[in-house]
Amino acid sequence: MKKIICLLIVCLLTVSCCLCLGGCKKYDSEINVYNWGEFISDGSGDTMDVIAEFEKKYNIKVNYTTYETNETLYNMLASSNSSYDVVIPSDYMIEKLIAEDLIQEINFDNIPNYKNIADKHKNMDFDPENKFSVPYSWGVVALCYNKTMVDGEVKGFSDLWRDDLSGEILMFNNSRDAMAIAMQLTGGNPTNASKEDIDNAYDKLIEQKPLVKKYVMDMIFSEMEGSQAAIAPYYAGDIYTMMGNNEDLDYCLPEEGSNMFMDSMCIPTCANNKEGAEKFINFMLEAEVAKANAEYIGYSTPNTAAFELLSDDMKNNELIYPSEEYLSKCYTFSNLSEDVYNYMQEKFIDIGAE
Repeated sequence: MKKIICLLIVCLLTVSCCLCLGGCKKYDSEINVYNWGEFISDGSGDTMDVIAEFEKKYNIKVNYTTYETNETLYNMLASSNSSYDVVIPSDYMIEKLIAEDLIQEINFDNIPNYKNIADKHKNMDFDPENKFSVPYSWGVVALCYNKTMVDGEVKGFSDLWRDDLSGEILMFNNSRDAMAIAMQLTGGNPTNASKEDIDNAYDKLIEQKPLVKKYVMDMIFSEMEGSQAAIAPYYAGDIYTMMGNNEDLDYCLPEEGSNMFMDSMCIPTCANNKEGAEKFINFMLEAEVAKANAEYIGYSTPNTAAFELLSDDMKNNELIYPSEEYLSKCYTFSNLSEDVYNYMQEKFIDIGAE
């Protein structure tokens, strides 16, 4: 009886192995990519499946996971044993990761498509010598609102404190963006905040809290597309996407000005496959690939070759490509000292606890 059972097990294992060998693709290597949610063309509809195209071209398997905030990414790189080969943080976080030796220099000899990046997006303050990052997308924070749920004109961030919208307001669930909006309304400095700026912003956010339905990140898609909330601040590219899925949605570029951000591709010091990472970064800069990403995610592309391929409607959309006049009112984030950065995180957590 035991012999029969053993034979059956051997047969089952043999069949399983054959099925795996016949149905599973063998890759030369693999990379781990950690990116924002909803931030790459994935093949849905008629879009390009960017990851599948990369895997087919280079025979490198991509293990792709997502995060919602720069702080989540930072915590993962700073305190986890996980290894990532490509990450796509925002400007101030790149500066912080450089300072803490959590990302490494890129060999630009392996990134010939870097020539496609517009000069105005190089030598940025967070990476002035262009050693650690390659621009992926840029944009501004704007307001998304439902025209059937909001009476009167939406002009700026002060509308997020409107009593008549109580219970229908969404707010950023990350400290830097939420605090920055409050700082704009209290005369603080969102670029390089002080503890006093943070305290004033905290008080402003506490004032707003009874009006807020939810603090959200990726959840904003279901809330706004499903007409479950009236107004929310968010990143322009995602607002563009949501407007395409709900005709009742509109946008406002805040009259106060706003945060202008740049997200860039970086290679963590914990990377196991730097060569594969650089192939992936170079691939993402190919004109057709960058165009597909720009069309899918709705964000502004820093890639001149890709920009030329976009439709005129997209090129002339002021939500995606605001005028230079409007951008002159915008600000960027810089890396805060560890003391101030930690203080901001603590105060934002306290808002949730109140």
